[in-house]
Amino acid sequence: MILIIYLIAGPMFLISIGAHIWVKVRMRPGAESDLEEYHYEFEDHHPGYARYEKWSRITFVAAVISALCLFIGLVF
Repeated sequence: MILIIYLIAGPMFLISIGAHIWVKVRMRPGAESDLEEYHYEFEDHHPGYARYEKWSRITFVAAVISALCLFIGLVF
């Protein structure tokens, strides 16, 4: 059982950390974006920023879940 947890959670952790770094570097709206024209309270309505935030959350949650699974495998 522990081996299965390690075989699933280990690669999932590495992939999600790599994806999170890729999202933070590549998907962040750059200087050429029109994000500056949005008021700070409504910047989540900007399509590029909303996509960036969504994928940032997804990859971070996947990294947290896989880290917790690795910890559970370590404890048991």
